[in-house]
Amino acid sequence: MAGRAASGDRPGFTHVLVESGRQVLGGSSTPDDEIAWLRRRGIQVALLWHGSDIRLPDQHARTDADSPFREGRYPEQPRLQAITEANHRLLRTLELPAFVSTPDLLTDVPEATWLPVVVDAARWADAAPSAPLVRDRPVVVHAPSRAGLKGTALITPTMRRLHDEGAIEYREITGVPASRMPEVYGEADIVLDQFSLGIYGVAACEALASGRVVVSHVSEVVRKRVRARTSRDLPVLEARAADLERVLRDILADRDRAKGIAAAGPEFVRAVHSGRRSADALAGFLGEREGAAGSHMEDWTDAR
Repeated sequence: MAGRAASGDRPGFTHVLVESGRQVLGGSSTPDDEIAWLRRRGIQVALLWHGSDIRLPDQHARTDADSPFREGRYPEQPRLQAITEANHRLLRTLELPAFVSTPDLLTDVPEATWLPVVVDAARWADAAPSAPLVRDRPVVVHAPSRAGLKGTALITPTMRRLHDEGAIEYREITGVPASRMPEVYGEADIVLDQFSLGIYGVAACEALASGRVVVSHVSEVVRKRVRARTSRDLPVLEARAADLERVLRDILADRDRAKGIAAAGPEFVRAVHSGRRSADALAGFLGEREGAAGSHMEDWTDAR
């Protein structure tokens, strides 16, 4: 692709999604130069953002009491601040269509379109051998990909105490390959996602698809956006780190209610994160009729 760019030929494609403000053609050119090169050749270009590439740490610290960016708690904050400020400059300069993969990012990029992450719901459901909360001592799993951003340190003392008390069996999962995560979630009763950012993303969707009870801090702003765009409530039990013990004890005291919320998880993922809504979100950019793009994506996911 870099050779084609150097030769000046028109590429054999029509649309490009530039992810996280990174290069797509390779070589020593900057993303700005590459995008300009593509646009001069009639290629339609849009920008796609996923999280730490566009979420401004200083803004997040002002809006969420449990933000990892308060009081310098997250050591990589200066680097993330520089990256996100540079990407916001790119957004302002280029004035291109923008997409975000999680609804919380509409706070940072209000003009963007939500492009929901896609999860193979059947793969996760098939790995869950039974319904949750059957055991007297439920298994509670927390698998932080980035512990500093997930708020792991905020919940560890609570979880260890409940484990030692015998109320739950707590498993903090690290270093497990992605291929084994369906099994990890399938063996759990309750999955704890994150307690710092107020969001939901791929990990929460995977746990929901597994039919587990998912507990996480998801801001009311995010929940309202999901409800407004999908007419569905996000089936994730709300808990800030300070409330986690109470929420877990409530689950143990009223297991039927928690099972009902968990049972809504797989259907939510199939409805919102199967790929159909993602294809429809891209339809305008791709010049497709809305709904037609969704049917193409459905064909692709069925064929996988």
